[in-house]
Formats: sequence, C-alpha cells, structure tokens
Amino acid sequence: MNTTEKMLAASAEIWQKYTKHPFVLGIQNGTLDREKFRYYIIQDYLYLEDYAKTFAVGVAKAKSLETANLFAKYIGVMNGELDVHKGYLARLGVTQQEIERTPRALDNLSYTSYMLRVAYEEGEAEILAAVLACACSYEFIAKNMVKSNPSATEDCFYGDWTRGYISPGYSEENAVLIKKMNRLSAHCTEKQIQHLVDIFVACSRYELAFWDMSWNLSR
Repeated sequence: MNTTEKMLAASAEIWQKYTKHPFVLGIQNGTLDREKFRYYIIQDYLYLEDYAKTFAVGVAKAKSLETANLFAKYIGVMNGELDVHKGYLARLGVTQQEIERTPRALDNLSYTSYMLRVAYEEGEAEILAAVLACACSYEFIAKNMVKSNPSATEDCFYGDWTRGYISPGYSEENAVLIKKMNRLSAHCTEKQIQHLVDIFVACSRYELAFWDMSWNLSR
C-alpha cells in the first residue's frame, strides 16, 4: 500500500463513525436542527481560518517550488470554501461581527492548535498529513450521503453543502493532495511513514470530535 492507503486503512473505523453520526445524518436527510448547523458553520469558518494558515506555513516549509506553489494554491482554495460558508452565514443571519466575537470551541481550538503545531514544528509531508484528513473526509462523507440518500443534493437548505463536497472540482483537488502525499513520502522509512499515519489518524479523530461538538453545541 502507498502512504495514503495506509492512512485510510488506519482510520477506517473512525471514518465509518462519520457516516452514522447524527449530525451527518441530519444533513443527509434534511432533518438537522438549523441552530446546530448555524453553530457548526460559525465554528467551521473559524477552523478554516487556521486550516488556511497551516497551508501558509507549508509554503515556507516546502523544499521545492512545486510544493510551495501547491500549498499556496490551496490557501486560495480555502478562500473559495469560505465563500460557500459565507452563503450559509448570510442565510442564517450571521454577521462578521458575530464571527469575530465568537470564541473557538475547545474541540475546535484543540484541533487547530494541533495542526498548527505540526506545521511549525515539522516538515512538508507532515503538514500535508495534517490537512489531508479534513479534505478527504468531507468528500467521503458527502458521497456516502448521496449513496444512502440520492435526494440529499436536492434538499432546499442542505443540498448546497452536499453538492459542494461531491463536485468533480473538489474531488480533483483532493486527488492532487493525495498524489503529492504519496510522492513526498515515497522514500520515507517505515518509521517516518508510521508517523505520517499517526498524524492523519489524530486529525481523523479530531474530525469526529468536531461533529460531536457541533451536535452537542459544546463550548
């Protein structure tokens, strides 16, 4: 198996829990309480700010111009994703002032602090391992939603969210990150690869905690 296949195998049990999570099922079936989604979308907006910063640190840590350009591009991708969030924020009546005065929930802060620690303390491959769980799990979740409920994309409120993460463009962006992950780790030792897998699994666990946080409105 290549490195990303090892990552996915190691986190498979965690990822299966995503598909059964009540928050995810609520989006899938169009039954999620809007207040829970409102809380999630604000916290996710705050999360994405630090997610983009992780890519930015990756630009400085990159050992090649090719990798630096890739990381720089994904800072721009995050801007695009933030635009999608802004659409929901407007529909939910969330202002920029409210976002600015909303503290990160503890699970959110723990997750982003871990990503940024990896970014500042480690190298380009480790940084990519830290961001990959979020990017790929959202595609996995959304595609599973549509598989379980084909009408999920047609929901008048949550359909935009689902369509965004099953789009060919989003899948292509993930494929680029996966390819880069495998290239960067091609000559790593087994110990180094296991470390990358451990980072990916840790972030997968944080993703599950994020869904718990959103469902429980945890502070």
